[in-house]
Amino acid sequence: MATVLAPPALLVDDEAFDHHEPIGYHPERPERLVAARAAVAHAGARFERVPAPEAGRELLERVHDARFLDTLEALRGRRGMLDPDTFVSEKSVEAAKRAAGGAAAMVDRIVAPEAAVRKGVALLRPPGHHARPAHAMGFCLMNNVAVAAAEARARGVERVAIVDFDVHHGNGTQEMFYRDPHVLYVSLHQFPFYPGTGASADAGEGEGTGFTVNVPLAAGGGDAVYRAAFDRVVSPVLEAYAPEHVLVSAGFDAAARDPLAEMQLSPRGYGYMTQRLVEQAEKSAGGRIALVLEGGYDLVALEAGLGEAMRAAFEGATYDDVPSDPDAFDVELAARAARKHWKLP
Repeated sequence: MATVLAPPALLVDDEAFDHHEPIGYHPERPERLVAARAAVAHAGARFERVPAPEAGRELLERVHDARFLDTLEALRGRRGMLDPDTFVSEKSVEAAKRAAGGAAAMVDRIVAPEAAVRKGVALLRPPGHHARPAHAMGFCLMNNVAVAAAEARARGVERVAIVDFDVHHGNGTQEMFYRDPHVLYVSLHQFPFYPGTGASADAGEGEGTGFTVNVPLAAGGGDAVYRAAFDRVVSPVLEAYAPEHVLVSAGFDAAARDPLAEMQLSPRGYGYMTQRLVEQAEKSAGGRIALVLEGGYDLVALEAGLGEAMRAAFEGATYDDVPSDPDAFDVELAARAARKHWKLP
């Protein structure tokens, strides 16, 4: 009898995400998913599709305020700007609720005791990591990765790690878990930069002290700086925390080509970071890891970066030739802050 091989990963994608349509030109546009889908197609892997149902109130109220959700629901079918950056069109609320619901559905499948597939990729629009408990902002309506992390916790996962390598600090995600020791939030981001948060001294409060780890990086950093950040801060903290599930806020706007930022990451740099996260997931989480799409506004860079990230996740690729910068001053500042709470090399 022939052996039936399980797909290497779950995939969340839905045509509803294409109907989150900007008013005039906007960098957060439907064509971003064309590039992301091309990266999936070129990966040469087998994916099992996961439906993206609209997230219900129980899911969303774990991280969002009820009155905020009421306000968003009232915008269903309407078009306008919520702030200078963030828009809604007639089907944006449906898209946002399906994005959050798809992220949660992916986690449900990955953490199930009988799960045969332990990896996932969610191609979501609108993105989510700037969405705060009671505010939409920064192109984001609902916080997809936060909903996913809260769902993992509800399903019995004791320790969840969110690693955010979007070029912008995920202020919404940080705020949602700032006092929670069960969700480790680690962010690498250009600093100072939008949204103005994410200093290395911001490390959590109360029982959550130490479980927020910010690695603010100066503009112009490339593969060597990001490798130094992983080698000296991110990987040692993850090793000590030993997460049982790894979620990645996978933004590709730190790429050298991206028009909205000033970092210099190459596709191989994204591969290196993902490789290290997969290694940690294999060590402590039974291989459970999921990439949730955030930013990335140059379509070529988005496709190439996501493609290398998926290659690292699914093919066991190695990126030892990515250079390291032992003299990265901003990384050392972040390491000093993290050493107050974690044993680092």
